[in-house]
Amino acid sequence: MERIEQYPLIPLRDMVVFPYMITPVFVGRDKSVNAVELAEKTRGHVFFVLQKDEEVNDPSFEDLYTTGVSAKILQVLKLPDGTVKLLMEGVQRGRILSMADEGDCLFANVSIIPDGEIDSTEEPVLFKMLAESFRSYAEFSKKINDNILNTVTEIDDINRLAYSVASYMPVKNTEQQTVLEIDNAQERVEKVIELVQTYIELVKMDNRIRQKVKNQMSKAQKEYYLGEQVKAINEELGKDDDFKADIDELEEKINTAKLSEIVKEKTKKEFKKLKLMSPMSAEATVVRNYLDWILSMPWGNYTEDKLELKNAEEILNRDHFGLEKPKERILEYLAVKKIAPDIKGAILCFTGPPGVGKTSLARSIAEAMGREFVRMSLGGVRDEAEIRGHRKTYIGSLPGKIIQSIKKAKSMNPVFLLDEIDKLGADFRGDPSSALLEVLDPEQNTTFVDHYLEVEFDLSKVLFITTANSLDGIPRPLLDRMEVIPVTGYTEKEKFGIAAKFLIPKQLKEHNLDSERVRIADSAVYGIIRGYTKEAGVRNLEREIASIIRKAAKKIVENPDLKTVKVNDKNLDKFLGKMKFRFEAIPAPIEIGVATGLAWTPYGGDILQIEVAIYRGSGKLQLTGKLGDVMKESAQTAFTVAKSCATRLQIPAKRFSDFDLHIHVPEGAVPKDGPSAGITMTTAILSALSERQVRCDIAMTGEITLRGRVLAIGGVKEKVLAAHRAGLKEVILPKANDKDLTDIPSDVRSMLRVHLVEHIDQVLDIVLI
Repeated sequence: MERIEQYPLIPLRDMVVFPYMITPVFVGRDKSVNAVELAEKTRGHVFFVLQKDEEVNDPSFEDLYTTGVSAKILQVLKLPDGTVKLLMEGVQRGRILSMADEGDCLFANVSIIPDGEIDSTEEPVLFKMLAESFRSYAEFSKKINDNILNTVTEIDDINRLAYSVASYMPVKNTEQQTVLEIDNAQERVEKVIELVQTYIELVKMDNRIRQKVKNQMSKAQKEYYLGEQVKAINEELGKDDDFKADIDELEEKINTAKLSEIVKEKTKKEFKKLKLMSPMSAEATVVRNYLDWILSMPWGNYTEDKLELKNAEEILNRDHFGLEKPKERILEYLAVKKIAPDIKGAILCFTGPPGVGKTSLARSIAEAMGREFVRMSLGGVRDEAEIRGHRKTYIGSLPGKIIQSIKKAKSMNPVFLLDEIDKLGADFRGDPSSALLEVLDPEQNTTFVDHYLEVEFDLSKVLFITTANSLDGIPRPLLDRMEVIPVTGYTEKEKFGIAAKFLIPKQLKEHNLDSERVRIADSAVYGIIRGYTKEAGVRNLEREIASIIRKAAKKIVENPDLKTVKVNDKNLDKFLGKMKFRFEAIPAPIEIGVATGLAWTPYGGDILQIEVAIYRGSGKLQLTGKLGDVMKESAQTAFTVAKSCATRLQIPAKRFSDFDLHIHVPEGAVPKDGPSAGITMTTAILSALSERQVRCDIAMTGEITLRGRVLAIGGVKEKVLAAHRAGLKEVILPKANDKDLTDIPSDVRSMLRVHLVEHIDQVLDIVLI
């Protein structure tokens, strides 16, 4: 009868555990360490299994072999670097039926596999063959000491003997795994005998080749020892001189490559050095790798541009909803390129919140132009060598990511996306942003020199596009080389269009469903936008749509007779749970000492209510809310302006001298800075001191001066969209920002009343009751 047990699961990267095997195991991954701690608290058993790819850090069920070994933990030692050393003993084989990831630990339901028995007439013969094969292996290899040999040969159980011999064989993990997976005991023993005999023959052949080489050599030939050994091996295998054939092939590539005269001269010089070197020397490997990189570059290979504006416009509209300004700028670039093919193009920088389509817009540009597309993420890059490469004399040196990406594109004129350029770092290894100055300068990048290649490489035909969430993190000299194109947040209507045209069809296709099986009503889409997402882009909107489709798929599988799953605003909470966000963002339309402001963040606009409280004191001003230096100075300015407005609002002077003011800007854990909350703070202070009510349903933004003038601010579109998302109908903006109103979508402008002001008195006339 099948016996099923559950164990904490520990995947192993580079070793196979066998039953009866006592060995140390080092565990470093968090889930594996947690599995050890759990096993210590329970029965002290875990299940070890080999993973297929040792590079995978968080393996899933598909990344693991199914056959493994349950083991008893004998000893646990925690090391200073956080890893854990186990001394364990294999108990019995098992096969994983299912795996569960509980977040901090992996668990497996395991079917226990008995070792099985061998026919009593054949067991003695197999036992003798296995023991003698292992003795022969120990004698030839010299890697098995006498203690191990005696311990293994004293084993009297054939299954245990097979496991022990297999564990000591220096073969690949996959071969040991093959032994572990064999259920038939006789086949398993025969497989181990085969492994031992094969390895013995390999050792014999190696010794014979070494002896042959030794006999051929004289004292003068010692420096060519490694070369002669390779030659003898090739002769033993019946091969020709591969090195000579390789050199001939390399020479042919150099002669046929489209290299410039300077590059060809450099390449031939390195090739001449390679021919004079021993093929087994370390320097020969360095030179050979260098030549491989030179010859793998797409010298002179250009893709022909497709500059038909109508076709490009169709592709951009097919892949992106809205984004009129970026699309217009791209079409302008193509039009100029068609008229003047050799013009040096501008470096475009798409800036905006996450999820608005900056990266996918670059992909669409590549498709529209018929060019190859490559992407390099600059987030967290701190080493200048990531851009310029390492000197080829260093161990493990490589060209920089710029040259690597050009090689990957197989073209000299790809569309090259430098993602997250605002997140570049700098430390003792150099400043990558300074290295990018040459790459992104059309006047300089015609002669870009990578430290590894050491020859000039023309980057002038590459269309570089960069993306950033904010311009604040980009150094000024680097920003000066780029043309900034804002890709701002979407309106509710635009999000609906993106969901209907792109996101829902995409998710239905990925889940192998169609609109007949799952129908998401327009009201449901608006419900998701309003109640379950609060973002400038559409990334979370896509996640929520995917969640709905997954739950619909579950319903269809559970009820095969169900033809259609309908989702609307009435049953939306059954798919997504309770609403995460509500539009009653303004608690009350009228308050005292509270004013509604608008803020810009790297993730879009947001609204914030600035609160002011007064209490008996000595005229002090207290600020809270994790404010930056500029915002603190703005609060001080607002307090001074409030004093100058006191007479007009009939505020007694003692209100300033006998009371303290406390200004708080929620949320307290979020850093805030900038001068644009000046008029909001002034309004809230005057409301609290005069005890006059403020219309909180009017949002405002603007910098204030000591004379009460209202100055222009940035991020107008994001701020107005935030007010629109919050359901507000009126906003106050500086009159100097009148020019920015054209950036606001017409449907939003038609729903909002915009007050343009030049002085704080105008603000007070609008919001104070």
